[in-house]
Amino acid sequence: MIKKFLFIIPLFFITACNKNVSNEVVVYHNDFETNDLSNITNGVISTYNNSSVLGQYNDGNFILTLNNLPKHDIITITFDLYIHDSWDGNKKAPDGPDIWEMFINGDPFIYTTFSNAACAPGNFCSPQSYPADYPSNYNNPRTGAYRIDLPGVCSWKDDPKGTTLYKISKTFKNSDNKLVLQCVDKLVQTNTDDPKCDESWSVDNINVKAVTL
Repeated sequence: MIKKFLFIIPLFFITACNKNVSNEVVVYHNDFETNDLSNITNGVISTYNNSSVLGQYNDGNFILTLNNLPKHDIITITFDLYIHDSWDGNKKAPDGPDIWEMFINGDPFIYTTFSNAACAPGNFCSPQSYPADYPSNYNNPRTGAYRIDLPGVCSWKDDPKGTTLYKISKTFKNSDNKLVLQCVDKLVQTNTDDPKCDESWSVDNINVKAVTL
């Protein structure tokens, strides 16, 4: 289960101190347009929607490791998360659940599901947990999305709503000189011969900022 205090403490801490920021430093930024995979383990770059992205992944993960960070009190991580094609959210096997996770220094910050299912009136809408945690939350498909009008990659390539874009942003108290960000999926697809074509995900515009109070 997610450690809820990881969210509660940083938000309170930031609210109390947001007028006392003395320095902000971008310690990492990558839009992958130069094919730069420095500091990234399991990195792969592909082209999506005329842009270079980190991915696509299916039953995979990447790890970003940053060493020798400057002195700081808070870290803010932001990036674009693309959920491609036929994610089934909270559905049970053989279609799901389709889980996506994010860890920071080994601690779980996101443990959720995403659904790209069509949700027309009269149809069953396969729910997702995001922006909350799996498994106890049921939200409509694409809840919390930034854009829902992007083309799919493979199985939904011709669908103008085949990909959903989420803006991920996490701010938390941290003073370590090393930061490890890991993103990983646990997709369930027992009913397809080509899992990566059926469902995948990618990331773009990773930004890491160190803040001193």
